[in-house]
Amino acid sequence: MQHSGLSVAFATGARPVGAELTASIARLMAELRELGSAAVDVTAVANPSAFARTLNDKALVVYVVPDAAGEAEHGDLREFVRAIRAVNAELPLFLFGEQLTARQLPTEVLREIEGVINAYEDTPEFVARTLQREANRYVERLAPPFFRALTNYANDGAYSWHCPGHSGGTAFLKSPAGTLFHQFFGENLLRSDVCNAVEELGQLLDHTGPVAESEARAAETFGADHLYFVTNGTSTSNKIVWNSAVGPGDIVLVDRNCHKSILHAIMLTGAIPIYLMPTRNRAGIIGPIPRSEFDPAEIHRKIEAHPFIADKTRTPRILTLTQSTYDGIVYNAAEIKRTLDGHVDVLHFDEAWLPHARFHELYRGMHAVDDRAERTERSLVYATQSTHKLLAGLSQASQILVQNAESAELDTNIFNEAYLMHTSTSPQYAIIASCDISAEMMRGVGGHALIEEAITEAMEFRRAIIRIADEQPEGDWWFGVWGPDTPPREGLAERSEWELTGEQTWHGFDAVDDGFTMLDPIKVTLTTPGLSTDGEFGESGIPGLVLSKYLAEHGVVVEKTGLYSLFILFTIGVTKGRWNTLIAELHRFKRLYDRDVEVREAMPEFADEHPQYAELGLRELCDRLHAAYRGFDIANLTTDIYLDAPEVALLPADAWAAMTSGRIEHVAIDELAGRVTAVLLTPYPPGIPLLVPGERVTERIVEYLRVEAELAARFPGFNGITHGLGTAADGTHTVACVVD
Repeated sequence: MQHSGLSVAFATGARPVGAELTASIARLMAELRELGSAAVDVTAVANPSAFARTLNDKALVVYVVPDAAGEAEHGDLREFVRAIRAVNAELPLFLFGEQLTARQLPTEVLREIEGVINAYEDTPEFVARTLQREANRYVERLAPPFFRALTNYANDGAYSWHCPGHSGGTAFLKSPAGTLFHQFFGENLLRSDVCNAVEELGQLLDHTGPVAESEARAAETFGADHLYFVTNGTSTSNKIVWNSAVGPGDIVLVDRNCHKSILHAIMLTGAIPIYLMPTRNRAGIIGPIPRSEFDPAEIHRKIEAHPFIADKTRTPRILTLTQSTYDGIVYNAAEIKRTLDGHVDVLHFDEAWLPHARFHELYRGMHAVDDRAERTERSLVYATQSTHKLLAGLSQASQILVQNAESAELDTNIFNEAYLMHTSTSPQYAIIASCDISAEMMRGVGGHALIEEAITEAMEFRRAIIRIADEQPEGDWWFGVWGPDTPPREGLAERSEWELTGEQTWHGFDAVDDGFTMLDPIKVTLTTPGLSTDGEFGESGIPGLVLSKYLAEHGVVVEKTGLYSLFILFTIGVTKGRWNTLIAELHRFKRLYDRDVEVREAMPEFADEHPQYAELGLRELCDRLHAAYRGFDIANLTTDIYLDAPEVALLPADAWAAMTSGRIEHVAIDELAGRVTAVLLTPYPPGIPLLVPGERVTERIVEYLRVEAELAARFPGFNGITHGLGTAADGTHTVACVVD
């Protein structure tokens, strides 16, 4: 693997380095530069933990021990080495001094370093070559198998006679527009965009060569028996799992809060779904499925009551559970596996939002695949994870983890047929490489350090919001964070502080089982004034859509917007600067709101797009939208529509067959009640289907659609989107329904 000039960092403690030792360091640095390595000047390290996080582009560290170092300097040295090894167990670390020996150096330091350099024993030329050799070895070990093979191929300079047709980017250079594209994305991305004809890169489709080596290495990192990279997101990962395990007429257990890809899988496989129903609070936040829904006796009762299941004795083929929910509710996976082992053939945890759980003790037992825990006896266990959501994968980077049961192992031949069914024969190699690298980043102590840092930043953000709220004058307002009271003390919270209980009031859920679920602290719901978790509207309020549009115009884009909340993800890429900038922007919004500044001043781009709001004050705009929400009681309406048990008229696959054969008609909202939908009807936010194909439309759903249409007409620019809702030529909103 080729790489650019190596960078060597020099560091020391707070005590100054003597003149003679400084001169020796200068000679060593000069020799390193002669060999092509970049030597960074000596840094006096006051905060070793902070310094350790700056070394990701360094190939080696030299710690300078001052002349006649005593116990105080050894204390600095111990702290420095601990900080480095807490985030990187492999980075070469050398000590540099005048008379350093094992007799005087602490044992806990000696066992963590690569070597000791005494300034006057060997020549600077020899020492520089030694350091460069160790730095080279370190860099050569950094790249995991597939990424190493890909970079070697891209750097080889061979002419490409295979697809894609841009031939390593040269086609783009034959056009002005293409040249812009080439300049933006760069040579490396385009040279590494190749097809599966390149044998030295291995095959994603049959898991051979460097791809297979990297998948095996990632499986070890994530504690799985098998791990497969997927290049079209966890939507595709979910469908691969289902098509490998589920057939027509199979009974399947599905979280009603599931991602639409699971519902698509039901339609594709012809399965018979039984839904496990979650609770919700009146602020629109999805809560957990009660523990009782996972009881095999309760599942059997639902099977007995289902009109389309003839043989009531069959074992459900698969359970798919959303782990965690969009809002951060995480289930006790270990308990669910124990409860349903043998009662369901396959246990599938959709961990699109939980790929980080393996790497921190806060989540122990709360994720599906874990080689440190007891295996299931009979049920095969899958986890599908979006490495692009919370780790460092490119968009669409996903992976499937498998853990064999004691008496049931994955049939890799059947699985790979399903994998081939859903995977392109022209996969994007940059996405595969990001799967490889994101897994490698989590290997060893580095993974734990990254997740602990993300948790810490989320905790600090929560504490900052709470502190600012406490500092407001009596009667004034500020934003809140949904979650348990966050102690003002430093450090991470205890696991017990994030577990949901029935006695707590903060979550607003009606049915919560003690010890069964927790809130993931890195998923932060920022709340705005105006609505409580029990659905009570205040006299005034700040709808979430107003704040999110303001923030977006000022460079802050959030993950999801609720009625009176914003959802913020603290991924491993979030920094102190980022979340402190968000808080600064929240302060700015508050000042503009309190002064009732005109919308055209607060949000000029939005005002240009929607001039009807331009001369309104920001507070006046919020008041009008809040009054409409309050008048329609939108919080309770948008909760109740999800709590009704759906009436199933057709299996989802049969309703979809009606769609594909043209046995549908587009029905206006006012005529929808009682009709059977042929499409997923999915409001955004929150992106959870109201109805699945084959279910009957209720009066309450019709009422919701009418209110949504009226709000969209009265407040253009502040309306949500409902997928499945069409528009006729005359502007009438319609839904595709099965012909009676």
